[in-house]
Amino acid sequence: MRYIDPHIHMSSRTTDDYERMKAAGVVAVIEPAFWLGQPRTNVGSFIDYLSSLVGWERFRASQFGIRHYCTIGLNSKEANNEALAEAVMDILPRYLSKEGVVAVGEIGYDDQTALEDKYYRAQLQLAREFDMVVMVHTPHRDKKAGTVRSMEVALEMGMSPGKVVIDHNNEETVRDVLDRGFWAGFTLYPQTKMGNERMVEIVRQYGSERIFINSSADWGVSDPLAVPKTGRLMIERGIASKDVEATCYRNALQAYGQSGQFDEAHWMTPEAVDQRSLFEGNSVLRGQMPRVDDAHERVVLDETAIK
Repeated sequence: MRYIDPHIHMSSRTTDDYERMKAAGVVAVIEPAFWLGQPRTNVGSFIDYLSSLVGWERFRASQFGIRHYCTIGLNSKEANNEALAEAVMDILPRYLSKEGVVAVGEIGYDDQTALEDKYYRAQLQLAREFDMVVMVHTPHRDKKAGTVRSMEVALEMGMSPGKVVIDHNNEETVRDVLDRGFWAGFTLYPQTKMGNERMVEIVRQYGSERIFINSSADWGVSDPLAVPKTGRLMIERGIASKDVEATCYRNALQAYGQSGQFDEAHWMTPEAVDQRSLFEGNSVLRGQMPRVDDAHERVVLDETAIK
């Protein structure tokens, strides 16, 4: 089975993770712009970070046979620094039309402050101007109220529910999201948010329409193999294969495919991996033997071949 992880922060992960994900059947990932774990102090750090999402990280993933996409936005935590947020809003438009950018995100609420609301609305307006999909981060605290508020504001700002992904759902929020016609994303963490056994029961109860899963793996305790592991558990627990395929692959493709940037043909007919390739003079190798694939089989060059 092929898998898509539609919310994973690969800039925080290692090349070993890419290799393990590829071996497990992950063909494509979407990396949302988010915070570093500590506040950024100037707009230049945003510029460098967003540039890496559309540049280096996209290249790095390709060197391990995975197609990388991203979403661009001002995260809710850093929306509370008004002066910085204003500067970030000025630069966001230059990135939204870049190749591989599939949505505005992840945006929304954290503490549900007035400034978070201001910049959530401003970015929803950007999404409308650019005719883009939106990825919404729902708050960890007071989740149900924050989730409902996120949807109400999106509708108030003129967004179609079918172009908005409400992420980080749980049993408390899923019915509200589905009833309103939004896409429902579920993050699978080892001990928090949604566990994979709980996710099996969500799909058993609600089916697979407009539901899909992600790992949201980052620099914290998280699992970049959460999507394929949960897909396998669904099969073991008797979930129909069509529902597994929908929640682990097809629905994410349908939701973010609306961007015109997220196309199954990209990984069904991929370019061969050639780790001799460089990005601005840099490679993923550190004295390692490069992997070079042809159209039919993997070939690892020997030392004579690369001299």
